[in-house]
Amino acid sequence: MLQVQGVYTALVTPLDEAGEINYEVLGEIIERQVAAGVTGVMPMGTTGESPTMFNAEHDGVIRYTVEKAAGRIQVWAGTGSNNTQQAIRTTLEAQKSGADGALIVTPYYNKPSQTGLVRYFTDISQACDLPIMVYNIKGRTAVNVENETLAEIANIPSVVAVKEASGDLGQMAEVLQRIARAADQPFYVVSGDDALTLPLMAIGGHGVVSVASNLVPERMVAMVNAARSGDFAAAREIYFELLPVFQATFIETNPVPIKAAMNLCSIPVGGVRSPLAPLSPASQQRLERVLRETGLVN
Repeated sequence: MLQVQGVYTALVTPLDEAGEINYEVLGEIIERQVAAGVTGVMPMGTTGESPTMFNAEHDGVIRYTVEKAAGRIQVWAGTGSNNTQQAIRTTLEAQKSGADGALIVTPYYNKPSQTGLVRYFTDISQACDLPIMVYNIKGRTAVNVENETLAEIANIPSVVAVKEASGDLGQMAEVLQRIARAADQPFYVVSGDDALTLPLMAIGGHGVVSVASNLVPERMVAMVNAARSGDFAAAREIYFELLPVFQATFIETNPVPIKAAMNLCSIPVGGVRSPLAPLSPASQQRLERVLRETGLVN
């Protein structure tokens, strides 16, 4: 059984000056993640600008990431959609590429009922063999996976984890209490929000799908490993050191700030595709100040 614990980096998708995928830089980012000791990476999630990618690009990034990781770290491919058949298509392609699992966001824009959510995950699981991580992010999808619903979805054998980005620590606590502890098979709860990683781990969470670890993977791994070993004093020290970075990387819509931060730190990931836009001048100044104050840039 695949364990889902530790730091998983929600990979940015580097773009060149023409707006095309820069595989050379992507490869360098993946190598740094491996060297930092992350448990895994997640290409083609929100941070990877998946909504702006054509099928061939989406499949290509996942395939390249699996090849570059070469079994050294886990690769969870972002394959969710607001079209169940599209999600199945993309998940099957990720499966063919050798991905370890599928990160599947709840359908956005459609606003399905809770019954519809169960149907969606059931249909995907029946069509594909990959382990599934449910991605709950109401702020992006307009639908929260209620805990009663998640309990039902967690009974699907291939559903092994949830990426909790509801922003509600109380909801996450109930998931840990009612679902993760009571499940017949291991069920992992990881934070989808860097700033809630340590609070979640303090009550039994298993790790994080991190945006900030694109920039500071070593520090994120150190924080999560300290928490996992029970050294919360050390974990808190790193957490408060990184908290301004966590906050700055969400001053505007993800992944605009993290890509700007990486560019400032000489990791040339390029810009973002429309309809996203570059940071406003005020946000750029704030980001630069935080990076200077935290010693990430001079």
